[in-house]
Amino acid sequence: MGGPLHIYVDADACPVKNEIYRVAERYDLPVTLVSGSSMWIPSAPNFSLEVVDQGFDAADDWIVTHVGRDDIVITADIPLAARCLERGAYALGPTGRRFTESNIGDAMATRNLLSELRGAGLDSSGPPLFDARDRSRFLQALDQAVHALRRAKDRGDG
Repeated sequence: MGGPLHIYVDADACPVKNEIYRVAERYDLPVTLVSGSSMWIPSAPNFSLEVVDQGFDAADDWIVTHVGRDDIVITADIPLAARCLERGAYALGPTGRRFTESNIGDAMATRNLLSELRGAGLDSSGPPLFDARDRSRFLQALDQAVHALRRAKDRGDG
């Protein structure tokens, strides 16, 4: 899309919203949170909330429709991350894991395997607890993403 770097957040279950706000304010970046229900967001000119229908994948579809090349998408949803990568976006999980063309296939396969195990009643452990190390890793990864995308734009790569 070529506009300014924009952060899109799959917001319903996102545990790092406050960290996103901090980074966005530091770099004066626009942030759009996309959710199936209304939620509080800071009163800042660059922050907006898009409430979408409760339909299956409605938030995902909205993000994919609006995200552009070199925008950042924050999501734990691996299929959404894959769709955003296809659009040229930078996809980052809330634990700081970057989704890339080279690792998204393995991430999808693992997701599907775990889903099958849960369906068969073999895995009821759920995801690991989210802790301070995850927050720290996420902050560092988001900061690195902003710098990398800005450097690419300055070089004319983005």
